[in-house]
Amino acid sequence: MSFATLVDAATLKAHLHDPNWLVVDVRHQLADTAWGEAAYAAGHIPGAFFLHCDRDLSGTPDGSNGRHPLPEPERLAARLGGIGIRARTQVVVYDDGSGMIAGRLWWLLRWLGHERVALLDGGLAGWLAAGGELTTTLPTPQPAAFVAHLRDGMRVDADHVMARLETPHMHLVDARGPDRFRGENETIDPVAGHIPGAVNRCFRDNLQPDGRFKPAAALRAEWLALLAGTPPADVVHQCGSGVSACLNLVAMEIAGLPGSRLYPGSWSEWCADRGRPVVR
Repeated sequence: MSFATLVDAATLKAHLHDPNWLVVDVRHQLADTAWGEAAYAAGHIPGAFFLHCDRDLSGTPDGSNGRHPLPEPERLAARLGGIGIRARTQVVVYDDGSGMIAGRLWWLLRWLGHERVALLDGGLAGWLAAGGELTTTLPTPQPAAFVAHLRDGMRVDADHVMARLETPHMHLVDARGPDRFRGENETIDPVAGHIPGAVNRCFRDNLQPDGRFKPAAALRAEWLALLAGTPPADVVHQCGSGVSACLNLVAMEIAGLPGSRLYPGSWSEWCADRGRPVVR
């Protein structure tokens, strides 16, 4: 059996020593980019490897392509193979809270054609609450040949979004917090506001108070109400830099509404061009 959205702590415990399972820690803080690696070194799920949001899960920003542009597929594939991910590997990814960074790796693996990837439901807190242990022992990688089968139709670019602004052919969903969506309290990007026609669904709205995802039926009802009849294929997700939006894609998959797409550049790319329209 393989898992393509979520894995609970009990299931992961049962497979910690399964050679076909591999755990990845992607803890990260935007304001302190060294924090995640230090937290990993201080204690992580046994056997987990660490991947860095900036170094491994992102490309190089140039001022116009957003804060977390997509990495080059070949470089990412080499990095994933370097820690031992192969075609039959069940990947489980976690961070220290909401799944914001974990969702990014989930989406990237899907983008490269790897379906056997799931978030640890509840993240590290869920693992500890279930009695899971941590270790400081670093795992020994068993390098593998990770062969990417790029599914580039999973994403759209700024031109795609611009051409469909406020039309029936795109339902744009912004995953940022409501205040930033409204153009208030913007401390990360140089321009405040949102893309015209976007609706707000903060990525945290998919979660229960304990950090685990809401039940599939509840997610489905909420997403169907938000989309108001729009088919998933016409839904485009964005956020500040193409990271937290991935959690909305995970939620739609759990809800049985697959097929939506990501605008990776998101607000940080959109607002870098002052000729693009902005709503506050």
